[in-house]
Amino acid sequence: MSVAHADDADDYSRPTGETYHAEKALPSGDFYTGQWRDNLPHGHGKYLWTDGCMYVGEWHRGKTMGKGRFSWPSGATYEGDFKNGYMDGKGTYIDSSGDLYRGSWVMNLRHGQGTKSYVNGDCYDGEWRRGLQDGHGRYQWKNENHYIGQWKNGMMNGNGTMIWSNGNRYDGSWEDSAPKGNGTFRWSDGSFYVGVWSKDPKEQNGTYYPSTSTGNFDWQPQQVFYVDLSECVVCTCQRIPVLPSQKMPVWYGSSSEQSSSGNRTKSSERPRRRSVDGRVSNAEMELRNNGSGYLQVDDTESNRSPLGPLRIQPAKKQGQTISKGHKNYDLMLNLQLGIRHSVGRPAPATSLDLKASAFDPKEKLWTKFPSEGSKYTPPHQSCEFKWKDYCPVVFRTLRKLFNVDAADYMLSICGNDALRELSSPGKSGSFFYLTNDDRYMIKTMKKAETKVLIRMLPAYYNHVRACENTLVTKFFGLHCVKLTGTAQKKVRFVIMGNLFCTGHSIHRRFDLKGSSHGRLTTKPESEIDPNTTLKDLDLNFLFRLQKKWFQEFCRQVDKDCEFLEQERIMDYSLLVGLHFRESSCNNSATPTSGARTPTGDNRPSRGEMDRFLLDASKLASMQLGINMPARVERTVRRSDAENQLVGEPTGEFYDVILYFGVIDILQDYDISKKLEHAYKSMQYDPTSISAVDPKQYSRRFRDFIFRIFVEDT
Repeated sequence: MSVAHADDADDYSRPTGETYHAEKALPSGDFYTGQWRDNLPHGHGKYLWTDGCMYVGEWHRGKTMGKGRFSWPSGATYEGDFKNGYMDGKGTYIDSSGDLYRGSWVMNLRHGQGTKSYVNGDCYDGEWRRGLQDGHGRYQWKNENHYIGQWKNGMMNGNGTMIWSNGNRYDGSWEDSAPKGNGTFRWSDGSFYVGVWSKDPKEQNGTYYPSTSTGNFDWQPQQVFYVDLSECVVCTCQRIPVLPSQKMPVWYGSSSEQSSSGNRTKSSERPRRRSVDGRVSNAEMELRNNGSGYLQVDDTESNRSPLGPLRIQPAKKQGQTISKGHKNYDLMLNLQLGIRHSVGRPAPATSLDLKASAFDPKEKLWTKFPSEGSKYTPPHQSCEFKWKDYCPVVFRTLRKLFNVDAADYMLSICGNDALRELSSPGKSGSFFYLTNDDRYMIKTMKKAETKVLIRMLPAYYNHVRACENTLVTKFFGLHCVKLTGTAQKKVRFVIMGNLFCTGHSIHRRFDLKGSSHGRLTTKPESEIDPNTTLKDLDLNFLFRLQKKWFQEFCRQVDKDCEFLEQERIMDYSLLVGLHFRESSCNNSATPTSGARTPTGDNRPSRGEMDRFLLDASKLASMQLGINMPARVERTVRRSDAENQLVGEPTGEFYDVILYFGVIDILQDYDISKKLEHAYKSMQYDPTSISAVDPKQYSRRFRDFIFRIFVEDT
């Protein structure tokens, strides 16, 4: 990263806003020539770095913005659209080996529609996601073999067709660039083989149909894996050596250093150090404890927000550990014994194409757990109980669909670490438990909720299978513990994914429905902490998503709401968690709030964002609603609008990582909700209450969500 001192006498003699041609030899040895305004490159210009990198193109207030060409000393070049220093938009990249990509980019990553031509003669044309082939695409090898179908993380995955140059072809399911599941292999002479495919010969099963009586009966399906596909290797993309956004200089003496009165900073004053996007550096932030356990950014006049500093408390681990003596200790032991039995029970390999009988409400397994143990169960210290698995094949397949490893699943729930009980039950009366590693949440269920989940299970399964990025809750198991003896108590519970299982602290969390009646937290401000779930009328942010994310978000919310509406579900919420990125940049273990720039341009610094995007583990975990870098804009409600759902934007921005998903999807519009709607409609505005018809609920929910989630322009 270059540090550019751009303030010379000629600059200060120019009127503010005048654009002129300048040549700047910088102390670092870098050189700029081109249009200049207010001590910054603005217009068309060329920047040459001492290491041989060069950019020629459009600038906007010191940032590469618009059309341009970046070249590396290795010979690699990118020509196309830039946005805030990133390769973003349409562009062509040719690497040092000669491989060429032409298509869409988002923040330095191939993302969208694009074509990649490899120097060895291979070619891919299709969809990309986060730098890898993902979606629908066509790959052709130099020997004219070609694949047309679905991709995931740079590999053939999903439904697709491979056609060999000799006329043979395979149509069916793929996984990790190999046939897996149902498929048909056809020879050019008309013979074909139909069956279930797998690299494991034990799982391979099918029938060969020769075109004539003299067919090749010695042929084995494994030949497809080890012979036919041996030359069909997908080429990888060469890594970009240094990203253009990492080369952008820090401009000292720029117009951003002007005082609030519009006068330039005096040359005798030392400019405040800023990150590459113009924000005050973390090293220059003065943090102070205000005595309440909060930390806040120094609100000197240049930094002060009209709303006051955004205060962030350190996040604490939720829940009380269930140890011996806890009233639910035996229940936890029962649950862990049952899960270990259900998941560890030997079962045949299952296809993702389930039979209708697997979803039958009568499809359940009872197992008795006597204290002394039995042929199938171990001895235990708890009282005798019965264990019920609902639709076990369906939930086993859902865990497979959600890429949950059986051993990890058992270790999280049934390992040596105890579960944690959340401090208070939900509004429904259900209790919530968290695994020690925060991966899974266990919720006790009413009988009515259990019936709803079993009823909607076929539609739920089809929906999550069709929508990889669905935001609805992920369910991993549905069970029941029945205590024997006089009590005969039944406890039903569902195991779900925990939306906030992350290495980042969640500093704010909101439960959003789009209604206003009763949608304000009852806690006094002094008691609100990062574990407090705030509601619609507490919301004081707009969520700004990058264009591609925003488009994907809108599509998925529509699909999820249509599914819930069809299943007559209402009263669901969008649970949103915010991690303020400035707090993670500070070396202190205590989070701090994000600093607000006087210009309101508070984007993540390029170095931080590039490291975030290129970190392999973060990149793999980044998806819609999980680990998403974004910006939020603070809002304020008018004093005369008591139930105003969306406040007025203030221009005060914070860099965040977002987590969100649709929760509480097991409430159907039953007689109790219809009565609640009729009763409350007589007392309050019918549009403000939560209990409304699923169609109206879906429409109101979407209208609200699309007002608070907007495209970051």
